[in-house]
Amino acid sequence: MEFSPWQRGRTSKGVEILNFENFFWVGLVGAVVALIFAWVQRKNVLKFSEGTDLMQKIAASIREGANAYLKRQYSTVAKVFLVVFVLLLVIAFASNGEMLSKFTPFAFVTGGIWSMLAGFIGMKIATQSNARTAQAASESLNRGLRVAFSSGSVMGFTVVGLGLLDISIWFFLLHYAFGITDPNTLANIMVMNGMGASFMALFARVGGGIYTKAADVGADLVGKVEAGIPEDDPRNPATIADNVGDNVGDVAGMGADLYESYVGSIL
Repeated sequence: MEFSPWQRGRTSKGVEILNFENFFWVGLVGAVVALIFAWVQRKNVLKFSEGTDLMQKIAASIREGANAYLKRQYSTVAKVFLVVFVLLLVIAFASNGEMLSKFTPFAFVTGGIWSMLAGFIGMKIATQSNARTAQAASESLNRGLRVAFSSGSVMGFTVVGLGLLDISIWFFLLHYAFGITDPNTLANIMVMNGMGASFMALFARVGGGIYTKAADVGADLVGKVEAGIPEDDPRNPATIADNVGDNVGDVAGMGADLYESYVGSIL
């Protein structure tokens, strides 16, 4: 005798089939714990010194550039998301939910927003900890490793926390608030949440990668070839742009990428 994983019962041999749907709250608890730990780690990282005045000035320039880039990128991506959202909305409501569930467009958008948030938080802690890590490493290797590892764990646990929170909230709303109990229907809706996260990760990863490579080439051509300035010298403005690109591409882009991979694998 076969049982759906959404039901409770026993097989012909008396083996009980567990009903895992009632344990969705474990995801919520895990999400809260992960996000609290990430917040605590961020507070610990910010207690370290950011170094000399020059280090603080360079770090502030990189932060300013990274914030400006992400503001421009997110405003552009928002327009693309709006177009896709409207298209999904038209398909869902024009077909009265037969081709697409009416919840699908909203799942797509929220997946993109949470993916963006994961990358943004990762970029913020990276730009706040870069100079702090350099200063700590100048004092001792162990101290530098502690700052670097702690700041990296902020994005890691943020990705896990936001991912679990996103999926748990959607499951609760669909299953308990709107009464959708069919596993196939639930899966079809929630998979679009992962699609939205993947859509955001595509723009974040590719956009940041193109930006950082363009800045890197520009810094080398103008600095080393034309002006004779050493590589990665802060006197070269393109070097600052290169460091901005490293943060928005390798951190913000990677954060969104990790989020969509994590959520997609769970779904």
